[in-house]
Amino acid sequence: MKIAFSPCPNDTFVFHAWVHGFIPGAPKLDVTYADIDITNNWAAEGKGPEVQKISYAALPWVLSEYALIPCGGALGRGCGPLVLTKEAQTGSKAISGKKVAVPSERSTAYLLFRLWAAQNVPGGVGEIVVMPFHEIMPAVQAGDIDAGLVIHEARFTYRQYGLNLLTDLGNWWEEDTGLPIPLGAIIAHRSLDLEAITTWIRASVEYAWAHPEVSKSYIMEHAQELSHDVAKSHIDLYVNEFTLDLGDDGYAAIEALLGRAAEEGLVPKFDMGALR
Repeated sequence: MKIAFSPCPNDTFVFHAWVHGFIPGAPKLDVTYADIDITNNWAAEGKGPEVQKISYAALPWVLSEYALIPCGGALGRGCGPLVLTKEAQTGSKAISGKKVAVPSERSTAYLLFRLWAAQNVPGGVGEIVVMPFHEIMPAVQAGDIDAGLVIHEARFTYRQYGLNLLTDLGNWWEEDTGLPIPLGAIIAHRSLDLEAITTWIRASVEYAWAHPEVSKSYIMEHAQELSHDVAKSHIDLYVNEFTLDLGDDGYAAIEALLGRAAEEGLVPKFDMGALR
């Protein structure tokens, strides 16, 4: 079975057991490690592997062909995207009309940013530049862009670049809705055995939690020069109860995010029933 997910520690932690043949009855995986911007576009174009990790924000474009798998993804509290600047700034008006880098036009991070900016940035931001997420902080540091929208381990490393936090979009979302933040989703082509895929992913998550030391070398091999401590912090934050099962709160968060985005015209209107 072909699958695409990011090289980030949470994804390699979750899928380590399946990738390495530790899940009885699960087919061998042919893995492509790809940035979320790539998989978002693959899925929207009906390309790429039959199972993929994409942004929750990209779901409205793909639900006719792909189903949302209720486990394996990234959804939680205290783990939202950050807006960073080089100089210490106060107030969201600091980025009015400014150039901002984002990791994907169809990322959850960018969708949250657009919803937040519509409420909080007078006159809106200026130019939006799409960059691979690992290039954003260096670009802000160099002064090539005015602000950067960052995800993943940037939460733990941005101070190493001398950058400053303008706003935490996760905090804004949680205060505004009381719900967790939907970030990355696992989808599978609707022609597949979705129940079996769900079972195999859950088994891989449970194996990872039961044997956390076994996956270390695999995680660090793909961790893009992160330290072990940062990789562990990344896993501890993004792999949680929602990774095992979205549950009622998880689905409520997804429906709130995409429902609000559809009302604002930021994503296509779609059948909410197709999420389950």
